[in-house]
Amino acid sequence: MMAAYVLCRRVPRLRCLTGVRNAFIQAQHVHIKQCQSEEADDLEGNEGPQHQESSLPEGYRLHYNPTSYHQPVWNSADSWSRVDNEEDEQCLPALTPSFWQQSNRYSVSCSRHLSSSKNTLLDLAFNKSPEPKIPSVSSLHRKTTPPDVRVDTRAFLRCRSAYASVTLDLTQRPLPIEWEEAMLLLKKVSVLKGSMKPSDVAHIFTELSRLHPDKMPLVRGDCHFIMLLRYSVEHLRLFSDRELLELLQAFVWIDMPTTHTVLSLYEAELSHRAHQMNLHQLLLAADLWRCIGKQVPQFLSHLYDSVLLNLGQVGVPELVQLLYIIGEGRHCPTDLIRPLEQLLMQHLPQLYPEEVGTVCLGLFKSQTSISESAVTCIVDKAHSFVKEMGDFAMVNVLKLLRFSYLYHRPWMEAMAQEVPRRAQRMGIQGLMHVALTCSALHCRNDNILMAIAERAPSLARYCRIKDLCKLLWAFGTLGFQPVQNPSFYPSLTEALRQREAEFQCYPQHLLTGLLGLVFVSQFPKDLIELALSSDFVNLALKSTQFELKKDFFTLDGAVALELPQWTGPRLSCKLKEEIAEMLWKFAQSDVCHKPEVLEAESALQNMLGGEMYVHKRMILPHTRSIDLEVHLDSTGKPIPVHPESHSPTLSLEDSSYKCPPNQGWGKKTLGVTLTDDLLAQLINTTNTTAPTTPSPRLKPASLHRVESDEGERFFNTGLELTGDITEALTKPSIPSSASKVSNGIIKLAIQVPSRNHYCYQSQQLLGLHVMKRRQLKLAGYRVVDLSCHEWFPMLRKSRAEKRAYLNCKIYDMT
Repeated sequence: MMAAYVLCRRVPRLRCLTGVRNAFIQAQHVHIKQCQSEEADDLEGNEGPQHQESSLPEGYRLHYNPTSYHQPVWNSADSWSRVDNEEDEQCLPALTPSFWQQSNRYSVSCSRHLSSSKNTLLDLAFNKSPEPKIPSVSSLHRKTTPPDVRVDTRAFLRCRSAYASVTLDLTQRPLPIEWEEAMLLLKKVSVLKGSMKPSDVAHIFTELSRLHPDKMPLVRGDCHFIMLLRYSVEHLRLFSDRELLELLQAFVWIDMPTTHTVLSLYEAELSHRAHQMNLHQLLLAADLWRCIGKQVPQFLSHLYDSVLLNLGQVGVPELVQLLYIIGEGRHCPTDLIRPLEQLLMQHLPQLYPEEVGTVCLGLFKSQTSISESAVTCIVDKAHSFVKEMGDFAMVNVLKLLRFSYLYHRPWMEAMAQEVPRRAQRMGIQGLMHVALTCSALHCRNDNILMAIAERAPSLARYCRIKDLCKLLWAFGTLGFQPVQNPSFYPSLTEALRQREAEFQCYPQHLLTGLLGLVFVSQFPKDLIELALSSDFVNLALKSTQFELKKDFFTLDGAVALELPQWTGPRLSCKLKEEIAEMLWKFAQSDVCHKPEVLEAESALQNMLGGEMYVHKRMILPHTRSIDLEVHLDSTGKPIPVHPESHSPTLSLEDSSYKCPPNQGWGKKTLGVTLTDDLLAQLINTTNTTAPTTPSPRLKPASLHRVESDEGERFFNTGLELTGDITEALTKPSIPSSASKVSNGIIKLAIQVPSRNHYCYQSQQLLGLHVMKRRQLKLAGYRVVDLSCHEWFPMLRKSRAEKRAYLNCKIYDMT
């Protein structure tokens, strides 16, 4: 009889636990989806956090390991640093962020209504939605930071004791209780049942939260715990504000899954009460939601409204904590931006180093644009104690500069000292962000790049594909050559091969990394074959949140020119024509109308004899920029360029050059030699210790634009233009170094780069433009570079001076 009684007591309990645990596994799958979502930078340029699920190829297996994604809270700073350290990398599925263009938006998912029936305990179990199809691979289960790297993303909380009233200290876990005590508490639930008071519910949750973390899964799966959750919902409106906050704090230590249905109900209740809670309570509640890991946009909107109504109560700790919450919420209301900026400028002198880092991170993650002067003040403050800042805070300052596109000279000079000093103790994510900032700001510093390149190979196995590919992009963009560190590119490329399956989830990262490699003439054929395969292309282009067509086009065009024996896959002609047409239309509406381009085109037409000798087009459309094309015969005479033979949608191999008979200039050489000294005087670039004294009979130099009639007679340098000199400047001659093609035609590709094509304050071109010039030469062109450092000053010169400069450039007479 007793055995039958025991059997009757145990079987329902086991059935209940089995159902709960199955539901828990489903909830864990939902959590994996949230943890795998990423931001997009990008921008970048521009990477920007934009992601959408991609359908997987048939046969792709899902490897499930929930412990790799769902970090327990009891690991204090370590576990939460991994959650917070995702920063711009992580975006929840409900978000639709755009890294450089828009603020993050949230959608609130509806919760199922809970049954009030005492017999439907499992109504409060974890969501029963179908298991999501989430791409996952075994490599995602690796830790993303090496064991010797420690990052405390909440270090700012140790700056002031005042944070205790608005945050939860995750390093101070409550004093533990034994398992037996927990079991007694759970049994008490079944004893009290419907007679439980709100205070009883709050007390039992608080006590259960003290249990050792290893036992928490057993508690969450117990039927009595499910009953307790149901009773908490029934009493939800009866809890005091303090009890509600205590319950949220208990949920943190119990490690409640973020997808649990109950949490949405708690958010709704807190949102309903927000108007009666004070600012400190609201900030504490927001921090508790962050510790739980649940996005609560509805509640945060009430918090921000309260801040606007109570700006006078926002001191330093409230401001820093608010910006931390804004960053974690990935959104700052427009009407809050200016008040925040004013508060920042008011309290900036009182901020400590880690607080400045938190402020920068909050602005960066929420994509909040404040004035350039405010950003400068913040970075000035950071620079004043840069040596005291932690690595995490230092990297956060760099992120704000990257988002603001602001080059702060003292700070970047400090980085040239600090990064090499710290690199060997930093994690790969921090190093990636340092490199990415340098790339975005076009700041090439070999001290920084070498320090990262020496550290990165040892961390390659801890890298996410995002870290690997953005490092490759940054180094390729800045022109870091393989010979500078022979192990850097091979180690990162090999790490990419080991994670090949992950590119099915994140195809944009593969393209980012490959383009960085191509910039420096590195062509991993196996990865390129994967990227250009029809299956991969189709998979990648299904995403509507990334514009990947241009990246595919650039990679395909580079392969065509630099791997002539390539027999692997290529983009379809139809797709290439579509992308080329799109790029050409953009060029016609933008770069074709830039003053420096129009002036170069006009001056060349004037010098060569007419419009038919200069053709403005995209010679290599995959390089995304235009050229001024000029044809010369073997004697240096210009030949008309036929536009109809150079449609931008045609590949170079398909273009035909049908040039009319040569047309000479009819000019005679008068024997005037254009020496280096003479040319330097003409374009006013001679570096001498004593300035040249202008002739007293000439007009003084002027910064204003010279009228055409006056310009024909005088240069600004005071040198008189005689007939002999004018003839010498415009006479044709055979170029000393020219690329000859069929029919004796010399093809010139004249470049008019802007300052954005160069590394900051240098004459070194960025990776894409280095690649373009290399490929133009492979295509049979002689590249003529009208460097912005030379051509922009010439825009203020006279027509004759421009002709002298262009003549020198085209005929290579220097």
